[in-house]
Amino acid sequence: MTVTIGRRELLAALGGAAATWPLAARAQQPAMPVIGFLSFLSPGPSAPHLSAYRRGLNEEGYIEGQNVGIEFRWAEGRSDWLPELAADLVRRRVSVIAAPGSALAALAAKAATTTIPIVFGIAEDPVKRGLATSLARPDGNATGISFFTAELVAKQLGLLRELLPGAVRVAVLVNPADAARAESISQNVEAAARVLGLQIAILNASTAGEIDAVFASLARERADALLIGADPFFNSRRVQLATLAARHAMPSASGGRDGTEAGLLVSYGTSVADMYRRVGGYTGRILKGAKPADLPVEQPTKFELVINLQTAKALGLEVPPTLLARADEVIE
Repeated sequence: MTVTIGRRELLAALGGAAATWPLAARAQQPAMPVIGFLSFLSPGPSAPHLSAYRRGLNEEGYIEGQNVGIEFRWAEGRSDWLPELAADLVRRRVSVIAAPGSALAALAAKAATTTIPIVFGIAEDPVKRGLATSLARPDGNATGISFFTAELVAKQLGLLRELLPGAVRVAVLVNPADAARAESISQNVEAAARVLGLQIAILNASTAGEIDAVFASLARERADALLIGADPFFNSRRVQLATLAARHAMPSASGGRDGTEAGLLVSYGTSVADMYRRVGGYTGRILKGAKPADLPVEQPTKFELVINLQTAKALGLEVPPTLLARADEVIE
């Protein structure tokens, strides 16, 4: 279900967000460059990732409030806000737009400007999403980090099979608000399921209420486990997902450690914090004069397997010692 927000309400929210911007950014000198930070999420769930982003900036010599300002725009999980938020940053003539964590945010920025540099961090192929001509040479005004999380679902599905060797049917949760990502995840997981001999049920949710409804339907779907597709909305609802998974005794896998730390059973994927740090680094390089067209889209080199042993015990699951030995972190 799509929530439609009126222009007056959105602009009022923009004004409220401005009140929370760092005073140093608002009182900056004219010569200080300003970064426009465009996020699909809310400030609260993004706090750890913002620290990583700032660390990447710092590594390139930029410190917020001293020699660079940051203007934040938060979509609060509302994809229909993104175009106006991006347009507002363009009107303010920011030096660069950082849009980590969401292809929809990056695409909104790309639609709003062909001249202001854009640095994205997405879980998909930026060429297929129209953000870059190629990984080696993006050519346009956008570059960044692509961590292809959708292609890791085969690994996540395999982990569920290791933890639940008797599993037959796995439900897969995708967000239809980003149709391209949902389709990519569905295609990848269905191909992997055929190899593993598993049956798949694709379930959709794009609101908190729809997540509740999905868990209510898992018994009807005869699901033995749940795979949560990588999506910024699901990451922002990770506590809700973990709470419902515990309530329904549903073994669940996801693509990032945030969900496992919240209480989901297992995760495998790239480090989201590392992605934000690298987006910060690319932002700094562009502020120094590098052109997005000349900066290749980087791909991940660090992958993390995290197991929540507390959750496994609550579910009555015995985690194989070989799997524990492979884990980058075990939450006890």
